[in-house]
Amino acid sequence: MNLSDSQKWLMLVATAVVIALLYRLSPILLPFVFAAVLAYLGDPVVDRLETYRYQNYQLNRTMAVIVVFTAIILMITALLLVVIPAIELQIGEFIDKLPASLAWLNRSVIPVLQKYMGRGVRPLQTDQMLVLIRGYWQQASGADGSLIVSVSHSGAVILGWITNLLLIPVISFYLLRDWDELMVKIHDLFPRRYQATVTKLAAEADDVLAAFMRGQFYVMLAMGFVYTLGLWLIDLELALLIGLLAGLISFIPYMGVIVGIILASIAALLQFQDLMHLVPVLIVFGVGHSLEGMLLTPWLVGNKIGLHPVVVIFAVLAGGQLFGFLGVLLALPVASVIMVLLRHVHDRYTDSPFYSHPPTR
Repeated sequence: MNLSDSQKWLMLVATAVVIALLYRLSPILLPFVFAAVLAYLGDPVVDRLETYRYQNYQLNRTMAVIVVFTAIILMITALLLVVIPAIELQIGEFIDKLPASLAWLNRSVIPVLQKYMGRGVRPLQTDQMLVLIRGYWQQASGADGSLIVSVSHSGAVILGWITNLLLIPVISFYLLRDWDELMVKIHDLFPRRYQATVTKLAAEADDVLAAFMRGQFYVMLAMGFVYTLGLWLIDLELALLIGLLAGLISFIPYMGVIVGIILASIAALLQFQDLMHLVPVLIVFGVGHSLEGMLLTPWLVGNKIGLHPVVVIFAVLAGGQLFGFLGVLLALPVASVIMVLLRHVHDRYTDSPFYSHPPTR
């Protein structure tokens, strides 16, 4: 059934109001978005646990949520306890060896650059660089007392971060417990005349979001492991940090491999002081990128998303420009849902008389 002009204007106004509210409330929406993502990722596991029966005992929804929620918290805690100290150790060792690496750059690399690029290339001020780098590292690791002063002067910001971190598990628990009921209530809000269409679009959007959010999450973890393992095998000291970083940003096409190659090449050049050690770095990221494109992404994500790489890059940049870090997180899921809606509009258009009927003379 076609919409009247008043109904169309009402939908446009409602959409504009929702977008404006999201824009204004974006600074406080981050914990809710993280909580919703955790609830969405955990809902299939909770549904499966609800159907599991041991003898005469069966888990209810709340108990299943508690089991899943506890497992998620334990995994995140264990990961942080292992990964953060290891990264801190690697960075500390790298900084300890940095004076010799910078001296090698001034002795061997800078003269070559001056020969081909002119005297505009000047030697590195190693003493000043080391003071800055060590100062920032001490603040980041909490080894300097100035960090306490910074926290005291930024109490509201620190309190806000702590509040958000505490809100995420609380909101996640309640969303995960009431997820099925929320979906039913949202479904019942739509007019009955559009219920069939809405149900179809919701199912397609859920398939796309599941393929992206769950599949891409596994791809990111797998690529982080592959890059870290490869860099560790070539004895790169910052293998864990660079490997995890390249894996985490691999959801942007080619960005993970480009950033990884740049950072790993710089680290290898400073550590080994030999251009030949750049070859193993290129091999690691070449093999990893091939595994991602030919095996991991088709297997874990599939072809349900279908977003062109240019569209992905634009969506991420546009989301960051409009909503900051929250926009970056939501860019690709929102773009995937918009793609489903545009596909539906395209089908309606190609089935319409306006498209199929020839012009009358």
